[in-house]
Formats: sequence, C-alpha cells, structure tokens
Amino acid sequence: MSNTISATQVKELRDRTGSGMMECKKALVEASGDMELAIENMRKSGLAKADKKSDRIAAEGIIGVKVSDDGKVAAIVDINSETDFVAKADDFVKFVNDVASILLTADVETDEQLLALPLVNGTTVDETRRGLIAKLGENITIRRFVKYKTSEGGTASYLHGSKIGVLVELAKADAELGKDIAMHIAASKPICVSEDQVSAEAIEKEKEIFSAQAAESGKPAEIIEKMVAGRISKFFAEITLLGQPFIKDDKVSVGKLVSSKGNNVIRFARFEVGEGIEKKEENFAEEVMAQVRGN
Repeated sequence: MSNTISATQVKELRDRTGSGMMECKKALVEASGDMELAIENMRKSGLAKADKKSDRIAAEGIIGVKVSDDGKVAAIVDINSETDFVAKADDFVKFVNDVASILLTADVETDEQLLALPLVNGTTVDETRRGLIAKLGENITIRRFVKYKTSEGGTASYLHGSKIGVLVELAKADAELGKDIAMHIAASKPICVSEDQVSAEAIEKEKEIFSAQAAESGKPAEIIEKMVAGRISKFFAEITLLGQPFIKDDKVSVGKLVSSKGNNVIRFARFEVGEGIEKKEENFAEEVMAQVRGN
C-alpha cells in the first residue's frame, strides 16, 4: 500500500479513535496506510500508556447515576481522574454515563465483571477506560459501584452536581419520598439506616468515651449512667438515617416521615468523589504542564 497518507484517511482515523491529528497521521504512516492496522497499533500503544499511569493517584472525577423507567433498578458508579479538568472533559463524562447505563441492564457483581462488559461502541469498559487514559493523559479508575434491583419496592436517586450521588431502596415505590430521602442522605451523611445496623463494638466504644467524659463531672454513678444513655441516644440520632431530623422539617425525624407514608427504607448508598483518598497537592500550573508533557 502507498505510503502517501491523505487528509481523508487522517480524518477517518481521527473520527474512529478520537485521537489527535498528528498522532493519527503518524499511525497511518507506520501502518503504510492500513487503517485497521493503524487502529490496532494505536490501541496497543494506548494500553501501554495506561499501564504506566496506573499507580498515579486519581481522587477527582464524577458520580454517575441511572434509574430504570419503572424505578425498579438503579445504579451508581464513582469514576475517578487525577484532575477536575479531565473530569469535566466530554469524553470522560460520556464514559461515566455509558458505564452507569450498562450497569442497569447487565448482571454484574464484581469489578472484574464490570470491566469486561462491552459498551455500545463494541469495546469493553476496561478497553475504553485505557483508551481514555492514553487520550486524556491521566490515570482513570472505576473506584466503586452499587446496583439495586427490587420487584416489590422502588428505588430513587439524587445527584448533587456531579460530586455526590445517592441511591435509595424503599419497601414501596414512592418517587417523591425517595427523592426527599436521597437529598437528605446527600446532605446529612448517615452511616446506616437504623440502630440495629450499628455494630456492638461501635456502641461499646462510644459508651467508653461518654462514660469517661461523664465521670469527670463528679456526679453519682446512677446519674452518670443516665447521662451516658442520653449521649448514646444522641449518637444514634446523629449517625442513623431514621434517627436524623429531616432536612426539610427538623421537627420530624426521617423515621417518623417514612412511617407516616406507610413505608420503610431498605438500604441506601452515598458516594462522594474523593472521600477517603489522600489527594496529591498540585497547583494548576503544574497540572497544565503535566498535560503538555503528556506525563
């Protein structure tokens, strides 16, 4: 095949891969104009670049949330990048939405199963992820995901911007109640649904702390016992969803609100981008230079 590469070929390769013009031209020259070989070589190169970036901290990103039309299935996924700049890129946002969408219809339980799923473009989730790493120049990771599926009840979701996402499963379908509870969870960060889900170890630890604090008051043992019991009740109200005062009406607990609707909260998931990840301090100028250097 001729080594003369036309502008039409470069455009076609660019459209098919999303890569830069000069990179496409170089790939076509190296493949002697063979379009399919050029694509294959670019994919191999992308995988190699992705592997080199795999140990870099990815603590930015966005949350993707999807709920089926009938409200019976819901999915949430937390996909991370190294910088907020890349997290706002159209290709990155599309990838997050595509992964969230495929979660709705696929039977997935593990990270490995998710990465192996084919997307609508024919490549797997992991192949697409690696291709994005090569194109955008940053490590990209799928940190976690949750999928709820119910036959009797209903699901609801809330997305606060793109950084906080919540899923809720209710015993009975109620879109309005579900949305209100999801918004409450996004704002109030409960640890679990109810008191019975708090571990005995956690309760005992709090009792020890409260007892030590109360003992300093010098009050009699029976008074201290009541003080500790009161603090434990307050502790439950702070960390459990049903015990928290409802954000739209703090005179009513979430538990009382749910009961008044004849409903129950089965479970919830709250994802916030970057929570629990030690972020690398890096100024914007350095981020830009890193992009220019392709590091």
